[in-house]
This record gives sequence, structure tokens and C-alpha cells, in this order.
Amino acid sequence: MTYATDRLHEEIAYVAYHFHWSMDEILDLEHQDRRRFTEEIASLVTRAAGTEG
Repeated sequence: MTYATDRLHEEIAYVAYHFHWSMDEILDLEHQDRRRFTEEIASLVTRAAGTEG
């Protein structure tokens, strides 16, 4: 089973935007680790949005 290219690009962009990591650094992550980072970033963004204002 292959991972959807569009989804992979979304994950790369999301992690790169928030952590300022290079594409190579992100692609070096195992799929499960990269997914975990995207989930953690989403959690941080959600919490930050709820505490502002």
C-alpha cells in the first residue's frame, strides 16, 4: 500500500511550516513518526487558538 502523494505533501508542508525543518529532514522520518508530529502540531495550534483572545 502506498501513501497518497497529496497527503504526504500536506504533512511535509505542515511540519516544515511549524517546525522550520527541511524537506529532507521530514522525509527521513518514518511514516508513523511524521504522522505523530502532525498530530502534535495540530494539538498545539488548537490549544494556542483557544488560549488567545
